[in-house]
Amino acid sequence: MKRRWISGVLTVAMGAALLAGCGEKPAEQTGTGTGAEGGAAVEGTETASTPAAESGEVLEFYHGYYHDESEWPAAKVMRDIYDEFASAHADGPVTFKPIAVEDRDQIVSVQVAGGNFPDMVDCGTPLPQAAISQGLVYDLKPFIDENNLQDAVGINYTQNDVDGHIYTVHDQVESRGIWYNKAVLEKAGVTAEDLTTWEGFGSAMESVRGLGDGTYGYAAGQGSLFMLNAMLASSEEGKALLGSELTVDAIESEAFAEAFKKTAEFDQANGSDHTTEDVGNLMADFNTSGTAAVLFNGVWNASGIDAGLADSIEPAIFPGNVSLSTAGAGLSVANGMSEEKTQLALEFIEYMTSAEVQAKIFTGVQANPCNTTLDLNKLAEESGDPITMKLADACAQVNAAETIVVNLNSVWGADVGNAIINALMESAVSGTDIDERFELLKQELTALIG
Repeated sequence: MKRRWISGVLTVAMGAALLAGCGEKPAEQTGTGTGAEGGAAVEGTETASTPAAESGEVLEFYHGYYHDESEWPAAKVMRDIYDEFASAHADGPVTFKPIAVEDRDQIVSVQVAGGNFPDMVDCGTPLPQAAISQGLVYDLKPFIDENNLQDAVGINYTQNDVDGHIYTVHDQVESRGIWYNKAVLEKAGVTAEDLTTWEGFGSAMESVRGLGDGTYGYAAGQGSLFMLNAMLASSEEGKALLGSELTVDAIESEAFAEAFKKTAEFDQANGSDHTTEDVGNLMADFNTSGTAAVLFNGVWNASGIDAGLADSIEPAIFPGNVSLSTAGAGLSVANGMSEEKTQLALEFIEYMTSAEVQAKIFTGVQANPCNTTLDLNKLAEESGDPITMKLADACAQVNAAETIVVNLNSVWGADVGNAIINALMESAVSGTDIDERFELLKQELTALIG
């Protein structure tokens, strides 16, 4: 069947990183050390390959992989990738200097307010509109086109297109679907086929609750926002809503009402004890103890699966053959730098989206790479790791879904997403009138969008 793509748009009102709550890394915090450009750099996290005393020009690159290897191994993988690039260009006219910071988006915000932009930054949230309107960010599209990098940057090419310009390229794709525990489902007399429709999903969760052994359906709250997101994609009206910023008409639409109320009904039956504003808080119930039957989370969840459950946990996509895949923010370059610095920044983007580096991101970071030319199954088989094989399967499923839509946070803003999560969590409490709570949500969202 023909795949239908819903393009995302960059918005100002997104206060949380795209990967918030995914469980793949700790949340970013405000740094305390004094870094360059008014930011908070983490001590000891500049690349080891950067000379102590540079001569000539320096290309400073801010990124968020400041975590200790023991805290988040993937961060070390990314820093090593950056170091390799710095070493390869150590003798050039410009020094490449990666700087790990805890507050990269605050650095961007502060500099843009002053009419500036960092040399280069791996943004965690969408670019401020002011950065684009002031011409502070370099348009990457001509470079991508001239070097035939469309397949290398993947969905960045369509989702991050802003009026014919591309200001940011993310080397990883935020891809979400369903993870399920087939052992739990089988015990409840349920099959994976039952999860392919929303009616079947609801019946399956009821069967799981009927086991009476402490097992429950799914981690609701933030996870429910992903469910609502996918439900919207089940109708033409809903897909259209996800293609543009939230409006009063969208808030009052039948598609939005149906998606919210159906999700809230599932959540109320699922139980308020199993709700959280951050799905990471309940991931252990699925990945470690096996007390939850389903988890709505990114493909990267493969890295969190306990070895003892590796044979039971499998990936799937949302009912209706829907997946959530978002390019999101990523590598952005300052406009107006010297030709030498700009050229090095562009070379870095080509390096980060190359098949070689993207393979390392897939196997080492365990994320969905943006480069569409990779044979993920082959890479997984070569690794010999059963969990990486599940990651490949998860990526393949979300990439090949009939309908692929963006995370609504990247279109409507995180403040809107948080308001919906709060309404769903309150609706999960037994006895809550879902219709009344939805009417209140509509008032809250109308106030948010002004």
